[in-house]
Amino acid sequence: MLDIKFIRDNKDVVAAGAKKKHIDIDLDLLIALDDSRKELLRVVEEKRAQQNEATKTIASESDSEKRQEMIQQMQTLKADMQKEEDALKELMKQWQALMLQVPNVPDMSVPDGESDEDNVEIRTWGDKSQFSFEPKDHIDILTQLDMVDFERGSKVHGFRGYFLKNEGVELSFALWNYARDFFMKKGLNLMMPPTIVRKENFYGTGHLPNEAEDLYKTQDDEFLIGTAEVPVMGYYKDEEIDFSTLPIKLLAFSPCFRREAGSHGKDTKGLIRVHEFFKWEQVILSEASHEKTVELHEWLTQNTEEFMQSLGIPYHVVVNCGGDLGQGQVKKYDIEAWVPKENKYRETHSSSYFHDFQTRRFNITYRDGEGKKRFAHSLNNTAVAGPRILVSLVENYQQADGSIQIPEVLRSYLGGREVISKR
Repeated sequence: MLDIKFIRDNKDVVAAGAKKKHIDIDLDLLIALDDSRKELLRVVEEKRAQQNEATKTIASESDSEKRQEMIQQMQTLKADMQKEEDALKELMKQWQALMLQVPNVPDMSVPDGESDEDNVEIRTWGDKSQFSFEPKDHIDILTQLDMVDFERGSKVHGFRGYFLKNEGVELSFALWNYARDFFMKKGLNLMMPPTIVRKENFYGTGHLPNEAEDLYKTQDDEFLIGTAEVPVMGYYKDEEIDFSTLPIKLLAFSPCFRREAGSHGKDTKGLIRVHEFFKWEQVILSEASHEKTVELHEWLTQNTEEFMQSLGIPYHVVVNCGGDLGQGQVKKYDIEAWVPKENKYRETHSSSYFHDFQTRRFNITYRDGEGKKRFAHSLNNTAVAGPRILVSLVENYQQADGSIQIPEVLRSYLGGREVISKR
């Protein structure tokens, strides 16, 4: 959430940012509502002060006739004030709803564009895999090695269902355990958060109200998370953080759930787009410095790039265009792994920073060196998400006989095995 004073003082900047993100927002209406809100609040506060003064006067009045007259006057005042308080409450609902729709202002370096098709490649790593045979896709590879069962997954779960099996499970745990060790060496602290959380946490991260259709909701009006970012940010809600502890660097592991409601017809087969998965997420809370936030954003992205390099998976990095940014994101990189059978890069990781957009909603603060209270900055980055990472891994490491060569860094997590082959 942006500060209303910032919105008022920089209306043209906020409007330009919303246009770049292709988000419609009526800032004139918001400012008009804010004017009405402030005026009505002033009237209510004045009448509350009058009521408090009248209460004191009545208590000290010894003349019963005068006291009764004053009580009647106060009752009239109270009735008027109640109407204005009700009007203020309704106005606040409209004001807050519109405030929640105002997008964060993207960084000047974010390119223009409408969708992920307009994201801009900024670097590549690794040579695209070449084969002396016709490569298979991950569905065929994993199915023939009895590492996954999509048919029974659909029978049990429904559309986009899957069972990981045998070495499919072992390889996934090897990746998760390796990722834990790899990112811990970067100085991140471990966390395993709850996966069913109150909806205010989704408002805090900016996933609500706009992404409601993509979330799983319980009968208790709680939601299943689609990323550990949501509960990890909620962990610090309404807290003042000791400045000396910043930046706080966390690595959180969780099951994740997404309805993929906006992805009808996309990736209907395989492990690219599924309803439930597991993910390691990097989350950082830092001081309110744009320069340091940018530095941390590059550091988070580098961490993930080094992880992909250690696995030997070719990838490229794109900077997301305005139309492919979320409501709260200032800037975002996607890391996309090479998928040989599709002959294209597919997104496996994202890396974003938000300035104080999320922390204002969560009321996460600290006091700087001068004792001034400030909202922290927040960042997050995918460390690794499974089973999606299996897609690029098995396709790039497939062998002519249908087996999969195991990346060297994972072998110690699989008892020294070098190859996964038919049983």
